[in-house]
Amino acid sequence: MYYPVTMQHVASAEEMFDLGKQIGAQCKAGDQILLVGPLGAGKTLLAQGIGAALGIEGITSPTFVIARKHGGQIPIVHVDLYRLLDSANLAAAIEDLDLETDADKSVTIIEWASPEYSALQADRLEITIDRTTEVRQVSIKPIGPRWKNFTL
Repeated sequence: MYYPVTMQHVASAEEMFDLGKQIGAQCKAGDQILLVGPLGAGKTLLAQGIGAALGIEGITSPTFVIARKHGGQIPIVHVDLYRLLDSANLAAAIEDLDLETDADKSVTIIEWASPEYSALQADRLEITIDRTTEVRQVSIKPIGPRWKNFTL
């Protein structure tokens, strides 16, 4: 079940962080957010904004560790799958991360998302960042009943 896609124009790092805060203010334990976009698009900055809304500071890109847990009132599991993209069996590599273990107690943010992740959770936000121009175009697609009332 899909709901209307929200388009946002983001002209600065501050605006990307603030967009993350707006999204984070609507998050609750069990949520999953998939982030798609090229290097330097602002995926981690968006994750930092989501964390700030949940009272979590110090979020950095987990590129080299692949997944990082951040404690808070609602914890965040921040995943960056960039290093796994060339994996012979990406679906198996994702399964090995055991993301379901903490999924119901935290907000899971997955950078470098692709269709393989849709099996993780039916309800999710799919956020795509296009940086082909100086002003980023951010498409936010709410999927599933959990996100029925999502607005910015």
